[in-house]
Amino acid sequence: MTTRFSGFIVTLAKDTREDDAECIITAMRLIKGVISVKPIESDIDLHIATERVKRDLFEKLYSILD
Repeated sequence: MTTRFSGFIVTLAKDTREDDAECIITAMRLIKGVISVKPIESDIDLHIATERVKRDLFEKLYSILD
């Protein structure tokens, strides 16, 4: 039996302004089978989580090089 998907999460490389992201949103809506595209707003929690992951990766890389 084949696995079925109900959706996908798309992650942007960086936070993008609403007006700049409109073409991305429009393009995703044009994909066959897509019924909705809902942007996720960036917030302080996301920023903190991102900084913690970056710091963790930095520390691991530093320990390898040390």
